[in-house]
Amino acid sequence: MQKSVLLVLPSSTYRTRAFMYGAAAEGVELVVASDHRQAMSALVPDTTLALNFRKPATIPARVREFAANRRFDAVVGVDDNSVYIAALIAETLGLPHNPLPAVMAARNKLKMRERIAPMAINSPAFQKLPLKKNPKRLLKSLNFPCVLKPLFLSASRGVTRVDTPEEFIAAFESLKKLISDPDVAARAYDDEAKYILVEDYIPGIEVAVEGLLLDGEFKSLAIFDKPDPLEGPHFIETIYVTPSRLPGYVQREVIHAAHQAALAIGLRNGPVHAEARINEEGVWVVEVAARSIGGLCSRALRFTHQMSLEALILRQATGGDVQAIQRERQASAVMMMPVLDSGILKEVQGIPEAAAVEGIEDVLITIPYGQSLLPMPVGGRYLGFIFARAEQPEDAEAAIREAFSRLKVITE
Repeated sequence: MQKSVLLVLPSSTYRTRAFMYGAAAEGVELVVASDHRQAMSALVPDTTLALNFRKPATIPARVREFAANRRFDAVVGVDDNSVYIAALIAETLGLPHNPLPAVMAARNKLKMRERIAPMAINSPAFQKLPLKKNPKRLLKSLNFPCVLKPLFLSASRGVTRVDTPEEFIAAFESLKKLISDPDVAARAYDDEAKYILVEDYIPGIEVAVEGLLLDGEFKSLAIFDKPDPLEGPHFIETIYVTPSRLPGYVQREVIHAAHQAALAIGLRNGPVHAEARINEEGVWVVEVAARSIGGLCSRALRFTHQMSLEALILRQATGGDVQAIQRERQASAVMMMPVLDSGILKEVQGIPEAAAVEGIEDVLITIPYGQSLLPMPVGGRYLGFIFARAEQPEDAEAAIREAFSRLKVITE
């Protein structure tokens, strides 16, 4: 019997087609639940469910009505918010999924820290600060350098390192302004928009870990090196390269730390995307998300028989065996092209020249011409993505850098 998956997608996701192709490869029927029916109906007509992601309390009744005459084998989300909605739907339908409190902890940076702190895992000192307070009155409780974070945003949006009281006050006010934006605040649950998290700064190199939890056991899919230094004041991610060039024993420590952090949060099954820092004191887990890697970055991963990450996720979700599946041997890299200047995007020149670099597979501009650009950490979008493959990770990285150097962004 054909498996059926309810795929929970925000209308803004880049990954609709990737999951559609993955479902076709796996012979899985997809039904899409989205926060905007019109965005999905042209792609999968008559198999869409419109939900109000901003009002989770309305979702169970809507789902029970929709599923009254349908059978689903699994529910899958793709980003921090849709994974939470997927867990809520799975609980409503009695389908296997991570517990709701665990999924909430994975999307809320404070809850994540609270669950990890008591465990035998390196964890920085942290505290929750109310945005309504005068930042000058909060200075006595701080250790410098420290990092300010919104509780609920991803892609390092709003994350800022500060080294002095003056920098803290400025960053606090900037973060308060960002979170008060109606479009940003609407993504928050409960009181998430009323507080920020402040952590001691962790020095060291940073990596990302992609994996799957299989009944609590961790299957590592890839470790991505982040060759560009992430030392602040902002932490805008750019290049990911895999396989990692770290020594094998360090990679094993990274995987172990990500696994233990995921279990501490309460996760048991499905994708895990973790960020970790490495220094002389060991491995420090910075973030754990109950989802796979974001944006179009999943294109940097290919597995046995050219399987995509999305197909792998769907296979596991529907009970398929994924133990023997491994990442391809070839090295790969992806660059999330940062927005460097504010303005209206008029043109990106040099795309053919960038695509002609040896090893480059694709150069994609994902912000349409004529739209406004806003640099991170305030802005929440990348200009686009560059993908490369090569025999060695350093060659894939070099190709990415050369391709990016050939692009010229024209704004007004």
